[in-house]
Amino acid sequence: MAAFTSLTDRLSGAFKHLRSKGKLTPADIDATIREIRRALLDADVALDVVRSFTGEVRERALGEEVSKALNPAQQIVSIVNEELTKVLGAGVDRPLNFAKKPPTIIMLAGLQGAGKTTLAGKLGYWLKDTGHTPLLVAADLQRPNAVTQLQVVGERAGVPVYAPEPGVQSGSSDVVSPGQSTGDPVKVARESLRVAQEKLYDTVIIDTAGRLGVDQELMTQARNIRDAVQPNEILFVIDAMIGQDAVQTAKAFDEGVDFTGVVLSKLDGDARGGAALSVASVTGKPILFASTGEGLKDFEVFHPDRMASRILDMGDILTLIEQAQKQFDEDEARQAAEKLSEGSFGLDDFMAQLQQVRKLGSMKSLLGMIPGMAQHRKELEQFDEKEIDRTEAIINSMTPQERHEPKIINGSRRARIAYGAGTTVSAVNGLLQRFEQASKMMRRMSNGSRSMPGMPGMPGMGGAAGGKGKGGKKSKKRNSKSGNPMKREAEERALRERLSGTGTKSSSGSAFSKKPQAPEGMPDLPPNLGGGLGGLLGH
Repeated sequence: MAAFTSLTDRLSGAFKHLRSKGKLTPADIDATIREIRRALLDADVALDVVRSFTGEVRERALGEEVSKALNPAQQIVSIVNEELTKVLGAGVDRPLNFAKKPPTIIMLAGLQGAGKTTLAGKLGYWLKDTGHTPLLVAADLQRPNAVTQLQVVGERAGVPVYAPEPGVQSGSSDVVSPGQSTGDPVKVARESLRVAQEKLYDTVIIDTAGRLGVDQELMTQARNIRDAVQPNEILFVIDAMIGQDAVQTAKAFDEGVDFTGVVLSKLDGDARGGAALSVASVTGKPILFASTGEGLKDFEVFHPDRMASRILDMGDILTLIEQAQKQFDEDEARQAAEKLSEGSFGLDDFMAQLQQVRKLGSMKSLLGMIPGMAQHRKELEQFDEKEIDRTEAIINSMTPQERHEPKIINGSRRARIAYGAGTTVSAVNGLLQRFEQASKMMRRMSNGSRSMPGMPGMPGMGGAAGGKGKGGKKSKKRNSKSGNPMKREAEERALRERLSGTGTKSSSGSAFSKKPQAPEGMPDLPPNLGGGLGGLLGH
């Protein structure tokens, strides 16, 4: 995530020099702890949290679990991962508290500008997607156009909005002093419960007013709404880019309204993100959700262990699997796998896969869940999300026969396709090459492991496409096979291990030399996910 980009890079650098050492001295550990401390302080993590965190890491690093470890460097990383998970709220993470008798009442609180109104729409969309019937309540009658904004967000999310009061409008002559509003937000919140019961909404999300700072008027209004509706959840929405002020703001709201959970917003921002590493530890309240972008779908349940893995560049395979399971059709995935193994996989199937991959969200956030992607951040930042649109335009310019049998596309056909797609012949050639390379790779994977080690074709990753290794030199062809059956089998087994990420040596991966695998019992990613991304990103 963008909010942790700097922290990930700094921590990666802190551990990189440990990998070449078979035994760690106290001086090595002290140097690493200093780098970790600097990285956390630079990320605006609260000083008390930094002291506690580095103290725990130092104590465990100097203990027997590291000195007797076969790989001390990886053991240090494991310790940091566990302690980071604790800081993010391990043991206090939980799902939403739903009422035994509907409706469940969720009240949002936080500073103005933290993103409460937008988050109300995202939460409503998420609840609707999980089978609930939410109702958004416009109880922010203080900020100009807040009611209108919630109505727009609710319409986009397909969630009804209860807004009996218009609130302050930008073109209105109403002048509202701090802590006051043009209507009665407490009455609006109370009446929304009656509406929800009458129309059988099982969840009520109340959007309350925010302020530019913590003041008594705000807290009084928030407490009055809380006392009037007795919410099952009071969610404190905090901007992940707020920095050191996060701790004081969280403490003030905790004392004022006694919130039950935290929601992190704007995790896609380019700030330091120290709020996420401070608020759960300081308040003892769990982080329940995280907003990771501007879209309605850029919203996810917060898991401390998964977030710690992302920060340490160890990926988040579980979240990726969960998202893929929601969006990918099992029958289509099975048919695609059969076509890949049979060699009948065409460009029309390829485009169908890309369209399914798009449902997972932004490519950059999707690829950010792959282990070891921090070292390819430059390529990720340069990636154009419109590349999929260009790819679809090229494929749509082909005839059905050309999509089914790409090998018949000769020079004149390529010129026609390029003209129809409004692009160049070289772009068409690049797509066909990437498609062929991705198809070969997926055919190989269909005969072995279908796990997802990384995205082939990503520049600099040594994948199927790209054709270049370190230093920009072209890599040697490895298409020749040994005539010895046993040696050939060993070569093919080694290739499958390298593709599945289980080999002993790999040129790509995290700086921590550790890649988390999906736990036993969790299904692998659909095979078409790897093929679609690999063919797309090999440009």
